[in-house]
Amino acid sequence: MPEWSVAEPQKLVFDEPVSALQVRIVSGAVNVVGTAEGQARLEVSEIEGPPLRVTQEGGTLTVAYDDLPWKGFLKWLDRKGWHRSAVVSLAVPAATRVEVGVVGAGAVVSGTEGPTEVKGVTGDTTLVGVTGPVRTSTVSGGVEAQAVTGDLRFNSVSGDLTVVEGSGSFVKADTVSGSMIVDLDPAGPTDVSLTSVSGEIAIRIPHPADTEVEANTASGAVSNAFEDLRVSGAWGAHKITGRLGAGTGKLKATTVSGSIALLRRPPSEEAPQPQDPDAAPEPQDAGPSDTSDKKVL
Repeated sequence: MPEWSVAEPQKLVFDEPVSALQVRIVSGAVNVVGTAEGQARLEVSEIEGPPLRVTQEGGTLTVAYDDLPWKGFLKWLDRKGWHRSAVVSLAVPAATRVEVGVVGAGAVVSGTEGPTEVKGVTGDTTLVGVTGPVRTSTVSGGVEAQAVTGDLRFNSVSGDLTVVEGSGSFVKADTVSGSMIVDLDPAGPTDVSLTSVSGEIAIRIPHPADTEVEANTASGAVSNAFEDLRVSGAWGAHKITGRLGAGTGKLKATTVSGSIALLRRPPSEEAPQPQDPDAAPEPQDAGPSDTSDKKVL
């Protein structure tokens, strides 16, 4: 089994095929990018403390500390072992299965097509252009997903979730106190389920939309930009329900004390409607349904 001990900045190129990647570090940063190249490459640009152990066995490339196991990762709180740091960058074939674990470190995964799983204690995670299924678990770290087309699962205690131009067909997110901002731009029906105890939930969906909506809050405020949806509950609990379009998709959002906002995406800008040059410009609506910003709620 090929094995390396990396105690100083170093670059490695792996001739053997890589089909799975496992990375576990404490402090610093992890950057993983999927490429069309057949070879995997590793660069450790900064490292302090104990060396990283790099192994390759049966198509699995592992970059990790020996005392930081994947099982029970989110419970690893040995502060004596926190006196270490590494900045790790990897380029792997796009179809590689990716598992990343970070304690107090940031993680960026982009351009991958295989299954991706990220576990973080306090570090933030960024996912860009990931087309395979994604599972993320954090204690207090936030997750931002940009142009992710695969199924997305998110679980956290106090971390926030931000989805920008999400076009996947499935999103399931659970958090205790973290907020959720989800901007959806799907190509077809979606199944979206968001649950929080005290975190705020804001969802922006296309107009016209095609989904069945059920949004509930026990004591938070609600905001609704769709005339076809019904808002009920004058005191305490509030609910937004109804069907948009044929209702082939599902959108369910639940929070105990957080607020819920349903916002409307503008019509597609690819085919603008011709305008009468002699017609006066229409006034701009500055209310809650004005969502001219395409990327962020």
